[in-house]
Amino acid sequence: MWVWETKLQPKGVVVMVHGAGEHHGRYHWLRKKWLDEGFHVVMGDLPGQGRSPKNRGHVDSFDEYIDAVKSWYECAEQFGLPILLLGHSLGGLSVIRTLEETAIHPDLVILSSPCLGLVVPPPEWVKRVLHPVNRFLPTIKVPIKRSGENILATRNEDVLKQDANDPLIVKRISVRWYFELDQAMKEATNRIHRFPNVPTIILQAGADRIVDKHAVYRWFRQLPVANKHYKEWKDFYHEVFNEPERETVFLFLTRRIKAFI
Repeated sequence: MWVWETKLQPKGVVVMVHGAGEHHGRYHWLRKKWLDEGFHVVMGDLPGQGRSPKNRGHVDSFDEYIDAVKSWYECAEQFGLPILLLGHSLGGLSVIRTLEETAIHPDLVILSSPCLGLVVPPPEWVKRVLHPVNRFLPTIKVPIKRSGENILATRNEDVLKQDANDPLIVKRISVRWYFELDQAMKEATNRIHRFPNVPTIILQAGADRIVDKHAVYRWFRQLPVANKHYKEWKDFYHEVFNEPERETVFLFLTRRIKAFI
């Protein structure tokens, strides 16, 4: 876990949770924007990813992600300032499940293309075949496709070039990891009634090729929160904070959060 403190009079603390296969280092731009805006930033690498010492690409249970998010949040509490909890993709799902399973209560939740469904999930027959593997050989890993026009996460060529040479990006995931993800996506909806009444903003990529935007919107519609906002960015790929128009996204977000802090 890392903590960065703004040099300005602090307005609050942003706890950021990254997505699948990536790590905190990919958020340098966004971290700097928050610091320049007057927010401290707390962030870590999820278990099995980035510089985490755990088995890369593997978790025994999704609870490991919940425990990580909770620990980062508790670190942010020490500042005694408003807390913004921001999760992207898998990080968004981790934030949702943490809020459903723990007593933490941030001042604002921001979800960026949260992983509540996949555009191209594995066929059911594949899942049935892999069920015994998940039980007896859960750490067996399969490659992640991270390139190809149909599954690009961003249109930002600079980010794609950096990713191609990034040794910390996870390139293989375990069978157990996928089954835990699949179960967590189901529980995010099944336990939505446990989500606290916290202001929530969803920033969803309109041309997302990884996360099913329709599943995200269905979840949003069911969310029992008094103050919630859904913004879909037309033609954007999955990583809205990495897209060429990301300055516009951040400006939109900072204007929205002024109502909460």
